[in-house]
Amino acid sequence: MVRSRFQSTVAAAATNNAAASTTAAAATVTKAASDLVVKPIVGYWMLTISAMTFGIVVVGGMTRLTESGLSIVEWNLIKGMKPPRSQAEWEEEFEKYKQFPEYKILNHGMSIEEFKRIFYYEWSHRMLGRAIGAAFILPGLYFASRGMLSRNIARRSLIIGGLIGFQGALGWYMVKSGLDEQLMSTPGATPRVSQYRLAAHLGSAFLIYTGAFMTGMKILTDYKISKGAFEARKYSLAAAINNPALKRFKGAAHGIVGLVFLTAISGAFVAGLDAGLIYNEFPLMGGRLMPPMRELFDDHFLHEGDNPKIGLWRNMFDNQVTVQFNHRVLATTTFTAVSSLFLYSRGLPLPPHVRLGVNVLMGVACGQVGLGIATLLYMVPVSLGTAHQAGSLTLLTSALYLMHSLKKVPVLKKIPLK
Repeated sequence: MVRSRFQSTVAAAATNNAAASTTAAAATVTKAASDLVVKPIVGYWMLTISAMTFGIVVVGGMTRLTESGLSIVEWNLIKGMKPPRSQAEWEEEFEKYKQFPEYKILNHGMSIEEFKRIFYYEWSHRMLGRAIGAAFILPGLYFASRGMLSRNIARRSLIIGGLIGFQGALGWYMVKSGLDEQLMSTPGATPRVSQYRLAAHLGSAFLIYTGAFMTGMKILTDYKISKGAFEARKYSLAAAINNPALKRFKGAAHGIVGLVFLTAISGAFVAGLDAGLIYNEFPLMGGRLMPPMRELFDDHFLHEGDNPKIGLWRNMFDNQVTVQFNHRVLATTTFTAVSSLFLYSRGLPLPPHVRLGVNVLMGVACGQVGLGIATLLYMVPVSLGTAHQAGSLTLLTSALYLMHSLKKVPVLKKIPLK
């Protein structure tokens, strides 16, 4: 009997200890979960930043297409916010512009009214950049001071903020390349910004957009899960997304994002070299699928002292023909990859929101290809060129949404931050 009581006591103690451990573990998990969820207002803030970034990319495209980017020849964060008002101020600003190669080579004889038009394009672009900085810093400081950012979101915010600051400095660094006086002494030189710096500037904008968009989507999705919005279908949704049959599909969706980004950057080289003004036909280039090799790899682009084999690769970034051909190949590859993903998805058990993402991606890809061809055939009018640049970011958005929709749905219910 004593032995029986002893065994019962031990069993009871073990049960109590197990229960206590389970409770402690649950508390720890709940606490950890609470640290992962942020209130939706922070998510809307991030999506606002991404929307403003989308806007500045479009305005930047218009500025480039109207050849307005070199109209303001100095950078002043505060003083530059005020445009000229009086006739004397406009004359002073115009005189500054006249000192640089673009006016001397391309726009000699431009009237002050024509100058005002290109000035306001560049001024609007810079003001929108300042607005993005303010829209990021002020709410960000408020959220941080109120403890409304989890550690993960705070880290992401710091990275995005750093990129925004870097983007401003990179923008001026890009403009300076088009103000270089050496252009006056270079035979056949065209006053324009460096295509390398333009591509870096666009790439940085795309990174800011991607970071803000994905962070905003993550915050809103996590919050909905924490409030039980998916409670009725959470387990089935998690099972559907975590289906091993989708592993290859998920990898392909990530690859599509990379391809869209790379194609957009190649488009920046096309814009920087005005390469859309040659071979205005599709799908052929001069009656052939591929230009002659002597045009694609022209010795003219070798620098003094270059190794001939290595120097020929400068054509990939400096030669208008090669740059346009590269963009065509990348765009065709991206469209083929999206089409293949769409066809492959037809036989997969995709959840409705993932199916929607695939369909939207396919539709946007078709529209972007159509815009690209029309832009080339009509020799890059401002309207079509701007729409094509906006289309590239819309296509990236579609690919990012699909990638986001394939992320695992946690089964554990989370508690939002207070």
